[in-house]
Amino acid sequence: MNRGEEGRRLHVTPPKTWAAGLPGVTHALEYSLGQTTVRRTALTLLNVNQTAGIDCPGCAWPEPGRRHRNEYCENGAKHVTDEATSRRVTRGFFREHPISELAGRTDQWLNQQGRLTEPMVKRPGSDHYEPIGWDDALGLLAGELRTLDHPDQALFYTSGRLGNEAAFLLQLFARAYGTNNLPDCSNMCHESSGHALIETLGVGKGSVSLADIHDADLVFVVGQNPGTNHPRMLSALEETKRSGGRVVAVNPLPEAGLMRFKHPQKARGIVGRGTRIADEFLQIRPGGDLALFQALNLLLLQTEDARPGTVLDHAFIEAHTTGFAEFAAHARTLAWPDLLAATGLERAQIERVHEMVLASEKVIVCWAMGLTQHKHGVATIREIVDFLLLRGNVGRPGAGVCPVRGHSNVQGDRTMGIWERPPRPFLDAIEREFGFTPPHKHGLDTVGAIQAMLDGRARVFLGVGGNFVRATPDSAVTERAMRACKLTTHISTKLNRSHTVCGETALILPTLGRSDRDVQAGGEQFVTVEDSMSQVHASRGRLDPASPHLLSEVAIISRLARRVLGDRPDIPWETFESDYGAVRDRIARVVPGFEDFNARVAEPGGFRLPNPVNERVFRTPSGKAVFTANAFTLLEAPPGHLILQTLRSHDQWNTVPYSDDDRYRGIRHGRRVVLVNPGDLAELGFADRDVVDLVGVWHDGVERRAPGFTVVAYPAARGSAAAYYPETNVLVPLDSVADGSNTPTSKSVVIRLERPAV
Repeated sequence: MNRGEEGRRLHVTPPKTWAAGLPGVTHALEYSLGQTTVRRTALTLLNVNQTAGIDCPGCAWPEPGRRHRNEYCENGAKHVTDEATSRRVTRGFFREHPISELAGRTDQWLNQQGRLTEPMVKRPGSDHYEPIGWDDALGLLAGELRTLDHPDQALFYTSGRLGNEAAFLLQLFARAYGTNNLPDCSNMCHESSGHALIETLGVGKGSVSLADIHDADLVFVVGQNPGTNHPRMLSALEETKRSGGRVVAVNPLPEAGLMRFKHPQKARGIVGRGTRIADEFLQIRPGGDLALFQALNLLLLQTEDARPGTVLDHAFIEAHTTGFAEFAAHARTLAWPDLLAATGLERAQIERVHEMVLASEKVIVCWAMGLTQHKHGVATIREIVDFLLLRGNVGRPGAGVCPVRGHSNVQGDRTMGIWERPPRPFLDAIEREFGFTPPHKHGLDTVGAIQAMLDGRARVFLGVGGNFVRATPDSAVTERAMRACKLTTHISTKLNRSHTVCGETALILPTLGRSDRDVQAGGEQFVTVEDSMSQVHASRGRLDPASPHLLSEVAIISRLARRVLGDRPDIPWETFESDYGAVRDRIARVVPGFEDFNARVAEPGGFRLPNPVNERVFRTPSGKAVFTANAFTLLEAPPGHLILQTLRSHDQWNTVPYSDDDRYRGIRHGRRVVLVNPGDLAELGFADRDVVDLVGVWHDGVERRAPGFTVVAYPAARGSAAAYYPETNVLVPLDSVADGSNTPTSKSVVIRLERPAV
C-alpha cells in the first residue's frame, strides 16, 4: 500500500476512555484464529504464563502467585500466537522474492509471511537468499570470525527474547573469543534506568514485587502506556485501587488504560463500568518529568520547613543516605516559573499530587521509556530516587523503584552478562569457573556498534533475535552501517526488515520459538527467564516446531563456539547443547543469587533474586543510598517546531505492527500519522488531516525527513507531537543520546511540519 492509499483509507474516531473488556478478548481471538487453527490456538493460550507452560514473550510483567487459567492479555495473546502461526517461509518463497523486492515491503507484511524454516544465505553480489545446510552456514560464520584481524571487529547483539541459558552461553562465547562487544536492546530502552539506579542505590534493577504494587498507598505511573505495552499491569493497579491505594498517571498523551480498566476475566469488567485507574492525570510536556519531581521534592522540603519533623524521614536519611545537604541546597535554588514551563502543568495540579504524597506512607514510582529516552533521562531517574529517599520509600514493603521492562527477558540477559561494560567480579567469576581470562576492556553498546560498522572497525555482525535496523535510531545511517559489513547474520524466528539490509554476505539462521517444544540429545529441555521484578522461572514450549530444520539458540551458539574456539578453553559446549541443566549448574557458580539454580527453578513459579536494596544495603562506594543534585532541564523547541515522541500503536509489538490500527487512540487503517494538539495546529497554520513531512532538526545541521504523514488533531500536550516507530526512527540522530547511558533520545526529537513539495 502506498502512502496516498493509506491516507485515503485512514479513519479516525475520538480516543477511547477505557481499556480491555470484551473487545480485548474479541480482538485477541480474532488475531489468533487468523494465524493458526482453533486447536493450536487453544493449546498455545492455555499454556501461556502457566507454571508449567510458556512464558509470554510479549513483555516482562510478572505473573501473580494465583494464576487465572487465561493468564494473558490481548497483546500477549497476539504475540504468542503470532509466533505459533501455521504460516511458513520456505526456500520457494526466497526464490520468488528477491531481496530488493523484500526491502520495499512493510514490517507488517514481512512478519505475516510466517515462520522461517531452514538456514539461508545471500552470497556476494546476489539479490536472492538460497538454502544452505547448518554445517556450511556455521562453518561460513566461524570462518569469518576466525579470520578477523581482532575479536573487537565482531559484534554480538541480543534482544530480550533470549532465555537465560542461551544468553549466558552467548556472553561466554564472546568473551572466550576475546571481546566485550555485546550490545543489546537494553542500550535503547532502560539503560538510563540501570545507570541511574546503580549510581544511587547500587543495583540497576527495580526493588518492588507484585505484592508491593498491590499494597502501595500511592503508585506513580510515569512515561508509560500499560494498556498497550504491558496490559497485565492494569490488573495489578486494579488491585492497588481495591486495596485503597491511589494512582497518579504522568504522560503527554491521555491513554485509555490509565483512565479506566475493564478486567476481561471478571464479571465487573464485562458488564460493569470497570475500575478507574488514575486518581490524578498530569498531562506533562515531553521531557518535563525531571522538573515535576524537582517540584515535588521542593514542596516536600518546604513543607518540612513549615512542619519540622513531620514530613521527611530524618532517621532513614541520616542512617542510610549521603548527599542530602547538597541535594537540598540545589533544590531550593529552583524557580517555580521554570518548573511550570518545563512541565506545562499548573502549580495547583502539582500541589494536589504533593498532598497525596503526604497522605501516603508507601509510595512506588513506575516508569518506562517516556523517561529514559531523553538526554536528561539519567538525571530524571536520579531525581525520582531523591523523591523516594526523602520519605524513606526505599527498602520497605509497598514502596520503591519500579522500571517496567517491555521485553520478556531483557533484564535476565543483563543478569547473565549481556553487557558491554561487565563488572570486574563477574569477569573474575568467569575466569575461576572456565579457566580463561576474559577481556576487561569495555566493548561497544548499540550506538557504538553502529558507528564502528560505519567506520569499518566492525566487520561481522551477529544478531540473536530482534530487528536491529528497525529498532535502532537514524535508520538511513544504521542501514548504511549494516551494508558496510562483510557478513551479517541473524538468528530469527520470522522474517523482518533486518534480513533485507545485508552485508556482503548474509545468513539467516532459523531458531525455535518460545512456544516450540525443545528436544535435545539429553531429552526435552526448558529455558528460564527473569521478569521485571527479578522473579526467575521456567518456560517450556508446548508446540511441535515449525520445521524439522530448526535449532535452538543454545544449540546454535554451542555449535558455533565449538567451530570457532575448538577445545581451547576447555568449555563443554556439546554437553551444554544436550542438557540445559548443565548450563544452569555453571550459572549457579558464576552469577550471584542463582545458587542451587536447577532445584529452585523446578519449584512452581521459580524464585526471586535477592535485591540488597530491600534490606537497605546499598552497594555504592559509600555504602549508602545517594542523593543527587540534578541540573534543571527545560526541553524547548524553537518557534514553529514541536517536540516529537515516538511510540507504539496498540496493535504492535516492538517493531512489528500486527495491523494498521491503534484502537485505543481511535486510529484505523493508517500508521503514517502524527498526533498534534489542535491549538498547536492552529498556531502553526495546519489543519486536521493535512498531509505533511516531518522534518527533524538537529545541531549537526542535517535535516532528517519522514515524508507523507497525515496530521490528526489529538489531545496531546501542548508543544508536542507523537508518531509511531519504527517509521519515525529516521528522525532520531545517532549522536542524540542520553548523558551517561548513551540511550537514543527517541522521546525528544525536535521537528517541524512541512507541506510536501508539489
